[in-house]
Amino acid sequence: MAFYDKIFSALGLSDWCGEAGDGAPLSMADLMAQAGGKEASGPVFPFPSLDNLNESCSSVIQSRDVTKGIEEGFLAAKPALKTVLDPITQPLSWMLDGALWLFEATPWYVMIPILVAIAWYASRSKPVTIFVFVSIMLLGLVDHYDVAMQTLSIIFVCTTISVLLGVPIGIAMSKSDRLQKGTVPILDLLQTLPTFVYLIPLIFLFSVTESKLYGIAIILYAIVPVIRLTDLGIRLVDQDVIEAANAFGMNSRQKLLRVQLPLALPNIMAGINQTIMMSLAMVVIASLVSAPGLGVNVLRGIRNLELGVGIVAGIGIVLLAVILDRVSKAALTRVDMTHVKH
Repeated sequence: MAFYDKIFSALGLSDWCGEAGDGAPLSMADLMAQAGGKEASGPVFPFPSLDNLNESCSSVIQSRDVTKGIEEGFLAAKPALKTVLDPITQPLSWMLDGALWLFEATPWYVMIPILVAIAWYASRSKPVTIFVFVSIMLLGLVDHYDVAMQTLSIIFVCTTISVLLGVPIGIAMSKSDRLQKGTVPILDLLQTLPTFVYLIPLIFLFSVTESKLYGIAIILYAIVPVIRLTDLGIRLVDQDVIEAANAFGMNSRQKLLRVQLPLALPNIMAGINQTIMMSLAMVVIASLVSAPGLGVNVLRGIRNLELGVGIVAGIGIVLLAVILDRVSKAALTRVDMTHVKH
């Protein structure tokens, strides 16, 4: 007799339950126990899980019914979701494919000076600029220049979109406490959800050959820091400064563009730095769904147990991470110095 039989009887639910276990598939433990000619043993006081309750009342669904219901519900909504999302997300595929073509088609003797110039413009630091040049040359020497450029192209597109979407969302959150309270749980979910889980619903919605599949996953994962820190930066602006702006007769737009955003810029830049780092981390995971770049070589090293291939690709990812981190932090330092001077 199942543990919860008497409880259902005491509650007067025997007729609703029917005979225990009617039509319900047996668990693996029950099947193995029956094959051995004995009853399945369990704890004296089992946890009231759906499966344990189903043993006493067949009308109670099992755990497998929950997962099956989620899957069937998602598949039922898939046509409508695709109809809405396909035209909205298609430009992302075009941008990713276009950036990938541009980075691959540009000769190395043109691309490397451009990257070095960008590093110098952003950081104004000779050590950082020299490090960028040496790191890219090292990647080229071990024949990883092409895959490194593929990874950079993805990061460029996804980080740009994350910033273009994240900063306005952060500004809107800073202006409305109600919007902030409604958005923070969503940001918490995006930030804590395991990276592989991002890919599961996207694989069902889009073809693995579509670039937007991994693009959406990277953007959803990386957009959170820039939203949070934009909101925080604007909220931390001194109220005395806001009152002075009001005294000068500034309207809301002028206060935002001339006062709040300049003062919040250090926090926004810190958010952009974290977004870049999270984009790079997700690019490696996204190689599981056809994202090109260094992540493919890491995946190859794992699948084929090619130690050297995996380690060299991993070192390449580390170099890219350090390049992006140093350049963005040097730019953040410049912003801070400018902020202090003013």
